Amino acid sequence: MLALSARGVLPKVDCAIFADTGWEPKAVYDHLDRLEREIAQPAGIPILRVSSGNIRDDALDPEHRFASMPLYILNKDGKPGMTRRQCTGQYKIKPIKRQVRELLGHPYPSRIPKGVFVEQWVGISTDEFHRAKDADVKYMRNRHPLITDMDWSRADCVRYLTSIGLAETPKSSCLGCPFHGNAQWRAIRDHSPDEWADVVEFDAAIREGNARANATGNKLLGQAFLHRSRVPLDQAPIDHVTAAEWAALQEEIGGLDTAELEEGVADGCSPWACRGSDPVRDDFGLAA
Repeated sequence: MLALSARGVLPKVDCAIFADTGWEPKAVYDHLDRLEREIAQPAGIPILRVSSGNIRDDALDPEHRFASMPLYILNKDGKPGMTRRQCTGQYKIKPIKRQVRELLGHPYPSRIPKGVFVEQWVGISTDEFHRAKDADVKYMRNRHPLITDMDWSRADCVRYLTSIGLAETPKSSCLGCPFHGNAQWRAIRDHSPDEWADVVEFDAAIREGNARANATGNKLLGQAFLHRSRVPLDQAPIDHVTAAEWAALQEEIGGLDTAELEEGVADGCSPWACRGSDPVRDDFGLAA
């Protein structure tokens, strides 16, 4: 959408906002720098980078309140479980709302007058139209130009990006997101050894849960893992498997859909299309 706006296909936006969790792959930061340099700046569109901290560091800091990641749990009785997903609200939605309030001239805790709002563009394509939702606060009004203006599917978006030299646009998500599919884990392992070492180290570090919970006596009754197989990441079955191996793994990993296991959760980690639980209240007094 930034490129469409910068090139005059869609109306010019006032700014673009990138919510940085502090733990994106290097390829994402490099791509963002390129977008800013080659597309946004020439069009006079500022990219505002906002953050609520570093999700990796916060998870391992016993002094820091941590918004939990959706970790895969193996309980002591051998039954699988999963921790609640709060990270999108804390590290994506919260800093965006904070920035929007500042742009409107009404930072928290000031009251925003009735009728004062921003129009926020959300990049959801026609093949995911079910994810297009209204904002949960009155000072933000969501618009979905890829659906309402362009009538574009994901394939249309890919074709357009390819036509302007952005075919290799990486997916924005935390380096150690538990919703990665095997293809994403393999890509990290095979093409970015430093980042692979990082996620393997993190996976081992969160085995007993997040540091703050342990420090306050709320210990995890089981073990936590980044991979849905619930084994250490460097031992997880992330490579292509034979039919016989797949059949043997079905019971172990819960009979998951093959495509989801390989490609990851389709909905990914969009701030405005989170597949997690219902919104909760954050410390801005806003729906997270």
